Amino acid sequence: EVEFVESGGGLAQAGGSLRLSCAASGDDGDADAIGWFRQAPGKAREGVSCMSDSDGSTYYADFVKGRFTISRDNVKNMVYLQMNNLNPEDAARYYCARGVWGPPCLYAYWGQGTQVTVSS
Repeated sequence: EVEFVESGGGLAQAGGSLRLSCAASGDDGDADAIGWFRQAPGKAREGVSCMSDSDGSTYYADFVKGRFTISRDNVKNMVYLQMNNLNPEDAARYYCARGVWGPPCLYAYWGQGTQVTVSS
């Protein structure tokens, strides 16, 4: 079982920033990457960003490139998603997930998510 503790969501104004945090623990089998995906009501799930465990390679979806940054702290076993220059289209529930490095990543385990709201 894999456990996730996500935080950092909330309300931001368009052009503003938020930082999401995630602590993941537990047996995740052959997972070799960690990342974030999002889902807005009535919309399909979208992979946002992920990072390879082996060498720290990163992947970003085109719609967040240049605005979002994924990072991890291996000492604290945390992963972060710094989100800058947010726009209303970024509003969604963001999920921290463990899976297989592609890229993009294919996720097998994820948390409950944290809500991001962006006001225009």
